[in-house]
Amino acid sequence: MSSEFILVIEAGKTERHYWKDIWRFRELFLFLSWKDLLVRYKQTVIGVAWSVLRPLLTMIVFTFVFGRLAKMPDEGVPYPILVYSAMLPWQFFSNSFTEASNSLVANSNLVSKIYFPRLIIPTTSIIVSFVDFLISFSILGCLMVWYGFMPSIQILTLPLFLIFAMITSLGAGYFIAALNVKYRDFRYVIPFIVQFGLYLSPVGFSSSVIPEKWRLLYSINPMVGVIDGFRWAILGKEGLVYLPGFILSIALSLLILFIGIIYFRKTEKTFADVI
Repeated sequence: MSSEFILVIEAGKTERHYWKDIWRFRELFLFLSWKDLLVRYKQTVIGVAWSVLRPLLTMIVFTFVFGRLAKMPDEGVPYPILVYSAMLPWQFFSNSFTEASNSLVANSNLVSKIYFPRLIIPTTSIIVSFVDFLISFSILGCLMVWYGFMPSIQILTLPLFLIFAMITSLGAGYFIAALNVKYRDFRYVIPFIVQFGLYLSPVGFSSSVIPEKWRLLYSINPMVGVIDGFRWAILGKEGLVYLPGFILSIALSLLILFIGIIYFRKTEKTFADVI
């Protein structure tokens, strides 16, 4: 006489238990974050130095193209600092967004075997990106010392704008991660989105070069407000933040987060079957 066992992966009995489960599985969040940190630069020659080289090389290229060739305004600060202060939030966003978008597929074995709030997986991308951010931020300090530039008291507001960068990257990451489970084509679309967004965002130049009549429309890109906020906090220069556009960018970041969570939760119950 043979017996058969059927494995059923079932979420909490009620919808409200889901958010309690996130706290209950906090150790899994820490474990996945630590695992991602360990394997991020595993078997690479220069290891964690990649988190410095990527923004540094991009800064050099952008400084030459936009600062030397295009002669973009420098807002009264050394152009490398102008660019690097924008590279910090952009690198944080692009790393978080890319890792979050691919996280469910990368952890398909875990998703298909046990129950836990799947929202934990893309959220862990924040930890790895934050470590990269801290390492890259040290280079900004070196640039400021090199150019003799002293930040103002406004730099104390920087964590607020970092939170906005987190909100933007996670909102977009949740949405694309859910789509990527069902439509694997998105793994090819993600690098294009990141590359296109880099040139569409005010990284190599100040958003003040955008004509006044177009600045509100330009701020539909939520990273515009985040980058402008970073520059304002680090450089302490008036006029770097276009207030109507900044409010629009932050509002859209919150909207993207809301839509991302809603869509993720709506499709989450199908992940184990599809993946």
